[in-house]
Amino acid sequence: MAHDIQIITEAELRGIVKLDLTTVDVIEAAFAALARGGVVMPPIMSMELEAMHGEVDAKTAFIPGFDSFALKVSTGFYGNAKLGLPSLNGLMVLFSAKTGRVEAVLLDNGYLTDVRTAAAGAVAARHLAPEVVETAGVIGTGLQARLQAEAAHLVRPFTRVLVHGRDMEKARACAADLARSLGIGAEAVDDPASLVAESQLVITTTPAREPVLKAEWLHPGLHVTAMGSDADYKNEIDPAALSRADSYVCDRVSQCESLGELRTALATGLWTGGTPAELGEVITGQKPGRRSPDAITISDLTGTGVQDTAIATHVRARFPKAGTIIRA
Repeated sequence: MAHDIQIITEAELRGIVKLDLTTVDVIEAAFAALARGGVVMPPIMSMELEAMHGEVDAKTAFIPGFDSFALKVSTGFYGNAKLGLPSLNGLMVLFSAKTGRVEAVLLDNGYLTDVRTAAAGAVAARHLAPEVVETAGVIGTGLQARLQAEAAHLVRPFTRVLVHGRDMEKARACAADLARSLGIGAEAVDDPASLVAESQLVITTTPAREPVLKAEWLHPGLHVTAMGSDADYKNEIDPAALSRADSYVCDRVSQCESLGELRTALATGLWTGGTPAELGEVITGQKPGRRSPDAITISDLTGTGVQDTAIATHVRARFPKAGTIIRA
C-alpha cells in the first residue's frame, strides 16, 4: 500500500533548523533520555577507506516515547577540498517507530550532523564548563571548529577566542570568521600550550591520530571538550590527561571505550578511574559534573544515534509540511 514520504533538501533544512538554544535543548533532552534507560542504540557501524582518505559511519537509536527513529549515514572524504567539495556528506532516514515505514528522507549533506554535533558541545559546556568563561580556545580550523565555538558561546558567552591549527593561515581565517560571527576578539596562536593556559574552555576538533593537547597543560578551572576522536585510530587528548582531570565524562561509555579518548587511555593502562560518568547522567543529576570552580573537567564526545533521532524528529515535528511529499 502506497504512503506519503517527506523529502527535505539541505537548502530547506538550513532555512528551518539553526544552531540555537532550541536545538541545544533538543540534544540535551536526547542525552537525558539515554541516561534514563530504555533507549535502543546499537554500536556505530564504521568503515575506513584509507586509500580514498575517507570514512563512513552509520548511526541510529530508538527513544521511548518517540513516534519515529532515524538512521543516519555520514561520510567524511577529507581529500574533497582539493576538488572544491565539502568533506562531509550524508543523509538521515526517519522511520515510523510503530510500523517501520519510511516517513521522511532528510537530504542534509551532513548539515544536521554538523548542527547536532556542535549542539552536543554546547550541552557539555553548559553542564561542565566554569560558570564564567572569559577566554575560549579552539584547536582545529575546520567547519566544526567554527560551529563548536559558536555553540559554546550560546551557553558560556566568552569575550575572547583563541584558535590554533597546524596551518596558521587556516587558523587566522577561522579566527577572523569567529570574530565576525560572534562579535568578539579572536586571535590565531601558534602555541597550543599557551592557548590552553589562557583559556577556561578548550575545544579540540581535529582528525588527529596523536595528541594535540598534553596532560601537563591542564590547569585549575579548565574544561576541555574533545570531539574529534570518533574512530579507533584517532586520538586528540594525551591519555594521561583523563586521570588528571577531576571529572572525565563520556557521551556514551561503550563508544568512548572503542572510539574515543578512553580507548587510548585504556590501551596504555593510564585510565584507572573505573567506569566514567555519561553526559546524560550529569544532566539528570545521577552523577556529578563540575564539583568546584577550580575543578578540571573533560568531556569526550564521539557522536551518538540519539542525537540523530532527536534532531530528525525535531525537524519533522516542527515542520510537518516542509519539503516535498511523494507517494511510494
